Amino acid sequence: MRIERIALRDFRSYEQAELSLGPGLTIVHGANGAGKTNLLEGLYFGCTARSFRTANERDLVRFGAKATRVVLSGSDEDGVHELAVGFEPGLPKRLTADGAPVERLADAAHRPLASVFSPDRLELVKGRPGLRRAHLDQFVAALWPARAATRRAYHEALAQRNALLGRIRAGRSTSDVLRPWDLTLAEAGVLLAADRAAAAALIAERFELLAAELGINGQAAVTYRARSQAGSAQELAGELAEKLDVDLARGYTTHGPHRDDLVVSRDGRDLRSFGSQGEQRLALLALLLAERDALAAERSRPPLMLLDDVMSELDSARRERLAAELRRGGQSVVTATEVEHVPGWEGDDVTRIAVP
Repeated sequence: MRIERIALRDFRSYEQAELSLGPGLTIVHGANGAGKTNLLEGLYFGCTARSFRTANERDLVRFGAKATRVVLSGSDEDGVHELAVGFEPGLPKRLTADGAPVERLADAAHRPLASVFSPDRLELVKGRPGLRRAHLDQFVAALWPARAATRRAYHEALAQRNALLGRIRAGRSTSDVLRPWDLTLAEAGVLLAADRAAAAALIAERFELLAAELGINGQAAVTYRARSQAGSAQELAGELAEKLDVDLARGYTTHGPHRDDLVVSRDGRDLRSFGSQGEQRLALLALLLAERDALAAERSRPPLMLLDDVMSELDSARRERLAAELRRGGQSVVTATEVEHVPGWEGDDVTRIAVP
């Protein structure tokens, strides 16, 4: 659904607030500390029941309040819809879709997808590989929801194999017990790697074009780097068996898709190690925009783009290019200290929200 309204109660700095969003680009502007980022976080929380800023969800509840609640309302081709997330520390979240309780917001067919840019998310480009693997797995699940089960199956088998390695190291079992788990792990692993590679290939060309448009000099690329080149479960199981001595020495499984990476590079050099912060910033924007376009093409569902403090470190030319991309399609919310920092802010197709 396209979000038309958000209602916040006791969320971060907001005691109570109701705001309307536009169908295209919405600019939230105000002084530092006014609550712009909190509003973006509220939108993300309403879409996912998670925060993109903290793992300690107690921080979401306004100081002195007992609980928080976020309600998103909007519409799609099927009509009007509502999503609500209630949270009281120490208790399970209360999730509803059109008034009916749900276990997960992902179970609501009309739930909007959401994609976030914030300065902290530069870790996606320059941080450890696990962050990129998790992001790629989320992208796979957004593209092909049924395939999310493959990742779960792989990690369940991986946990079981690691537990067995511990038993063997302790002398409570023999290596023979690993053989069936090697094949189970390999069956899920081959599928997981194939899904990731397909998702990365889907955005590769668009990522390169967007990176160039946003101003990265040289040839930018995003590629899935797999440790294993196995083409079948039997081949991957064979590789796992060959690594048994190393795995027993270290106490965990050292080979497989859980060790792979999504590499973001320029002219063949990994931006994680060799990119400036400015290049990493542009690469992250290109990655998120490429994923937006892929989702629009594959599922006709471009995600809600939430961009926090995105214009402050871009020059005027790059601001123009980014604003043009955001206005090209889909729904976006951008924060800025001054509304004039967003090119095209005065347009009739742009919604402006001043946060006092």
